[in-house]
Order: sequence, then C-alpha cells, then structure tokens
Amino acid sequence: MDDKDRKIERLEKRVAEQDVIITRLTERLDQLETELAKARKNSGNSSKPPSSDIVKPIKPAGKKTRRKKRKPGGQAGHAKHSREPFPPEQIDETVDYELTDQDAAGLKPLDQWRTLQQIELVERPFIITEHRARLYLDERTGKTYATPLPPEIEKAGLVGARLSAVIGYQKSACHMSYSTIRNFWQEVGGFKISRGQLAKIVRKVSGALAAPYDEMKNALAAQKQLGIDESGHKDAGRRHWTWCFRAPDFTVFRIDPSRGSEVLRKTLGETFGGVIGCDYFSAYRKYMGDSGATVQFCMAHLIRDVRSLAEHSNKSLSRFGDKLLGHLRKIFDTLHRAGNWTAKGFARRMEKLRAAFLKQVRHPPSISEARNLAARFKGRLADHYFTFLTTPGIEPTNNLTEQSIRHIVIDRRITQGTRTDWGMRWS
Repeated sequence: MDDKDRKIERLEKRVAEQDVIITRLTERLDQLETELAKARKNSGNSSKPPSSDIVKPIKPAGKKTRRKKRKPGGQAGHAKHSREPFPPEQIDETVDYELTDQDAAGLKPLDQWRTLQQIELVERPFIITEHRARLYLDERTGKTYATPLPPEIEKAGLVGARLSAVIGYQKSACHMSYSTIRNFWQEVGGFKISRGQLAKIVRKVSGALAAPYDEMKNALAAQKQLGIDESGHKDAGRRHWTWCFRAPDFTVFRIDPSRGSEVLRKTLGETFGGVIGCDYFSAYRKYMGDSGATVQFCMAHLIRDVRSLAEHSNKSLSRFGDKLLGHLRKIFDTLHRAGNWTAKGFARRMEKLRAAFLKQVRHPPSISEARNLAARFKGRLADHYFTFLTTPGIEPTNNLTEQSIRHIVIDRRITQGTRTDWGMRWS
C-alpha cells in the first residue's frame, strides 16, 4: 500500500467518524428543538392555563398597525348608560330642600324636584337578638327544664341566616381567607368572630346547599348540551380533580380522585343523548366511544395547538402550521359573517372550507408533532370537530366552561388547596 492509498484510508476513516458525530449532533439538535418548543408553550399556543404563564406571552412578529389610543370613559357615538333610580318602595327616607322665603321672592314653586339618591351604611349594620328560654324546676325530681327555642333559631346558633349567607359569599365568590373575613367584620362590622366559628358557619352554609346541588347534578344527564372541563388540585397532599359540567342554565362541579372516563359514566350515565363540548383529552374520547355520545372538540384548543406548530423552529412544521392557521381563519371569518348568506349558501361555503382544512391536515410532514395532530382527523373522528356546523346552538369552542372553572382555579391559587373532605365539598 503506497502513501496515496494510506491517505485515502485515513480520510475515509475520518469521514466515517464525522458521519457518526453529525448523526449524533442531528439527533441532539432535534431533541433540543423539541424541548425548546415545549418550553415556549404558554396559554396562547397550548392548553396550558393563563395562570401557568410566568410572563405575558409575546405576540408573534407580524405586520404592525397603529391603533389610535382611546380616551378613558364613554366613547363618542356610544349610547350613554345610566343606572336606574331606586323605586319608591325601596326608599327609606326622603329629605326635601327648599329656598327660604327671602331667596324665593318672585319665584313660583313647582311640584317638581331635582333628586339625588344616596346609599349609606347605618352606624351598626346588624342587630343582636338575645333569645331567652325560661327555665322550669320540677320540685318533685329536682330537674330543670328549658322552654324549647324555635328550631331555626337553635340551628342557626351565633350567626343568623342572612349573615351566614354573606360570610359564605365572602369565602367563595370573593376568595377571602378566614383571617380576612374575621378582620373585615372586626374592623367594619365592629364585632369579633373567631376563625373556628367562621369555619363552622361555612360548613353550615355548605350543608344548606346540598339539596339544590344534588338536584342540579341529577339533571345533568338530561341536558341537550354540556361543556365539560377538569382541573387538578391537592387535598392534604392527595391529587384530586375538579370536574366542571356547564349546562346552558347552571354549572355543576364535582371533585373526584380520578381523571378518567369513569367519572363521566358515573355523572352522565352509560349513554348521553346530548352534545358534549370538551378538549381532546383521552377520557372524553373513551366515553364518546363507549356511550356513543356526540362531541364538539374545542376549536380554540385546536387553534392553540396549531399555533404552537406555526411557531416551531422546524421550518417544515412551521409551514404546516401556518397553512392550517390560514384555513382556520377562513372558517371562523365565514362563521362570523354567516348572516351575509342564505342557510344553503353558508353551508356550501363551510363545507368547502372544512374539506380544504381536512385535506391539508391529513397530509402532514413526516415529523411526530405533525403526525400526532393529523391522527385526530382520521375517518369520522374529524366530524366531532365540526359538530357546530350541523347542530344548531352548539358553540365551536369550550370557552364558557373554561370561564366557569377559572373561578375554582383562582380559589385554589389563593387558598393553596383544601385539607378535608368537607373543605372540598364547599369549594
């Protein structure tokens, strides 16, 4: 072997070694791009809640348009909104102001008034009633008997029904802690009440709501449409899930240690005749298959997932995501302008846009993220993204349900979860 052959051999060996290094680096680059894409996910391009965003998501770069900053307050051309005055039956006191005879000289008094209604707290916005039950002595036995108090008085205890309802409202709708409620009534109301007593009051209010809660929960299975979502939380360190069932006229929350389809079966029964609005989570898909329920998968979730692909650093994924976003924009633009066409004309346009979207999404690049998205639209599974086109009254998104469950998420953040079963029932 001469020098030329030895040199070629060394170069071939070096090329082979470099091929191995390039393969490893390519695999590492793919891994880093995937990790970077996951790190960039936020509430704007994924199903993550807004509370998980460390900072406000950065808007993607695009054509900037200057918008004139509006002045605060009412806008020109908008109808003025004024509160309705209190009716006469709600007015407790009327004070009349008239000019003195000297100031009114030469003026004729009219039976008309300029009114200003004013609300004010009374000096002490509560009353304290002492209920006394006379004692009686049985001289034969030496036993003492008390006159029975009315059941509602005995049951209410220290705090009456109206004040209990206000404290319950502070604990739930206002997300106030027991310490904050205690301080409020001490500083504003002028009376002291302990945290332990407040906890008993909240438990009492919770018990009073048990019957209407059961009534609404039992009515879920008969609803024509339901939005469903779930959010995780901990009770004394144990993982639980708060399920939200949003009906057109009411909302029911259910807490369960499971996030599986069994919760849906226990709540809605083996079959459900209405339409379920939800995200693409596996529990909903399993219940859909087992029960034959009709589903409207949330288009807002789909848009966020597609936007995540459009913002990916991989060019093939990015182009794929951009094309899908274009189709979705056309679908929703047409949906918002439905009144411009007849029912048949609107249906034809939406079917054409639907077909174009499905054709695009079913031909993904050979990348796992794109193939996973395309798998959602195999066969008749795709129909459950477009139920809103064929079923009147069905919303294409699950936004109303997410708005309802947001109250629970906020409360969890503030209270840091619960510690007992009755605490979960209250929340």
